Amino acid sequence: MAKDEVTYGAIRTVAELGRLARVHRKSRRLTLETVSGLSTLSTRFLSEFERGKETAEIGKVLKALEILGLDIIVQPRGNAVSSGPDSCPPKNQR
Repeated sequence: MAKDEVTYGAIRTVAELGRLARVHRKSRRLTLETVSGLSTLSTRFLSEFERGKETAEIGKVLKALEILGLDIIVQPRGNAVSSGPDSCPPKNQR
């Protein structure tokens, strides 16, 4: 995979998630400062997350992904990711 090519799919490490977030952000031509301004996250946190900081707070990571327009889907290994209407139960069944 090229360094600036976005490849979505299974994530196994914090470094992979951070790298994907960085490439996605750059593909949308967003700076760390812009993402920071759209959220309550500092540019330092965003930079550390994108570099794969193991101790990044999960709540902040989820906020960064939300701002970037990315979702996390958790499922048993080996299942294909479904993006259809049945891929997530209705809110009242979660």
